[in-house]
Amino acid sequence: MNRNSNAYTFIFAIIIVTIIAGLLAFTATSLKPLQDTNVKAEKMQNILGTIGVTGISREDAQAEFDKYITKRLALTNQGTVDAKTDAFKIGLKNEIKKSEDEQRYPLYVAEKEGETFYIVPLYGAGLWDAIWGYIALASDQNTIVGANFDHKGETPGLGAEITTDWFQAQFTGKKILDESNNFVSVTAVKGGAKAGDDHGVDAISGGTITSNGVSNMIEERLSHYLPYFKNN
Repeated sequence: MNRNSNAYTFIFAIIIVTIIAGLLAFTATSLKPLQDTNVKAEKMQNILGTIGVTGISREDAQAEFDKYITKRLALTNQGTVDAKTDAFKIGLKNEIKKSEDEQRYPLYVAEKEGETFYIVPLYGAGLWDAIWGYIALASDQNTIVGANFDHKGETPGLGAEITTDWFQAQFTGKKILDESNNFVSVTAVKGGAKAGDDHGVDAISGGTITSNGVSNMIEERLSHYLPYFKNN
């Protein structure tokens, strides 16, 4: 075949593209088990981080997770436990697309230094894309002991501030129930929460929509756990 012909150039390009595509597919397939392991370890690190267990390497994540997490429950909207579903395998991104009665709500029960904690996974919407995280409640199922949040595409310096220590630390010590044990959740307040407000934190300056997204996410997700907490 004439190497200077258009046909030769076209065939050569197809061969090269096919080889490269094959190599990329092989690489992606080969790396997937490692990627899955890293995602699993990071998830465990984030869950444990809400109860103050930090500085864990990915290699030690499984052992530490098994040490502190005593139960991982998949709850129904009525507060019962679905024993057939593994809470750790529930992907909230897809789960929230179902009706409330069809959804399963993962809950992690932890024991640390003789105290019991309840860790609730979160998923919601920010300004540009999804936000998510975990929030941990003390044994009274009311007092927040830790929270962490993450995002896919919020603006650096604005909505992306939900990942910072200063924002997340505000939630520690806040209450999700009022004095009459009514669920009121916790709200990020534009302009700043008032001193002594057990249910408010300072919203992010310039990141109002993302702050509201965090508030809505916490309220919506926690509301589904109230039947379980009431019965337990």
